[in-house]
Amino acid sequence: MPEDAQLAVDLLARTDHGRVATTLRALPFLAFASHIVQDGRLLLRMPRSHGYHHACVGSVVAYGADNLGSAGPGEGLWSAQVVGACETYEPTADQVERFGAAPETVDGESYEPVYLCVEPRLGTVHSTDGGLERRFGRTL
Repeated sequence: MPEDAQLAVDLLARTDHGRVATTLRALPFLAFASHIVQDGRLLLRMPRSHGYHHACVGSVVAYGADNLGSAGPGEGLWSAQVVGACETYEPTADQVERFGAAPETVDGESYEPVYLCVEPRLGTVHSTDGGLERRFGRTL
């Protein structure tokens, strides 16, 4: 895996949720997902009820997370993104446990999870004011 992609995956491993970007009927599309990192791959959990996973499966997607909403006073900002092929995935019981508790509902509908796997091929990381160095002991 390229060094930039590895750094992005390392940062994503320190977060729980992010956004997957793909296209839906030729238009750009973003959806939230929870994630874990396993053997350099991102495993995603999304709600099945909206069917957004259908736009991801078999496609190249971008997935990213950041601290834009959680940075404390004086803390630098960072964002990390990976791009890779996305496929359905059947997680192990241990992996399901690592995701933590799922919500009961999403948009008023019962939550039924669907799991996806993203194999990172490209990655980007951006940081302001030394956000990576202070928070994670890493530099760009």
